[in-house]
Amino acid sequence: MKIKNIIFDFGGVLIDWNPRYLYRNVFQDEAEMEYFLKDVCSTEWNIKQDAGRSLNEATEELVKEIPQYEKEIRNYYSDWVKMIGGAIEENAALIKDLKDKYRLFGLTNWSAETFPIVFDQYPFFKELEGIVVSGTEKIIKPDARIYQLLLTRYGLTANESLFIDDNQENINAANRLGFNTIPLLKGVNLKDELERLGL
Repeated sequence: MKIKNIIFDFGGVLIDWNPRYLYRNVFQDEAEMEYFLKDVCSTEWNIKQDAGRSLNEATEELVKEIPQYEKEIRNYYSDWVKMIGGAIEENAALIKDLKDKYRLFGLTNWSAETFPIVFDQYPFFKELEGIVVSGTEKIIKPDARIYQLLLTRYGLTANESLFIDDNQENINAANRLGFNTIPLLKGVNLKDELERLGL
């Protein structure tokens, strides 16, 4: 089946997001920073905001639970923009040429409250025909429902669509639904992968 649509994840594919960019300037000790990001403002905690929990609720609950890190917890969203390292230029640069031949979309696990900040900063987002943000929909990848929502909303067929993500679980979920996929794991060059597929 000919590929007609290309769907991009954002963090790790088009945008360089890493909380360490912020917290290396907050913590003097690297080991304490890593503890904080693993056990305080953890991936699991952050995912709940990607699934629709408000930033205020998330912050206040965690401050109450771990008050000794109140200042650092509050930094997470008050200084959130400092976690953005910028566009992943070599991938973002591909959008312009791809747009001439394919319908382009975004499917991202991202808080509904922080995504507008990056959307306005990076013009390539506006080149995409449509974007599904998990925090807005209150469903996160790899839940099959968010992929189905994308397909239904934009009239797409999975086997005519290529999904690009840096998370293997999200890729596996897309594969089960019949998408073509590129797992953009460490060391993988997106331009080379697209060429390999004849795109």
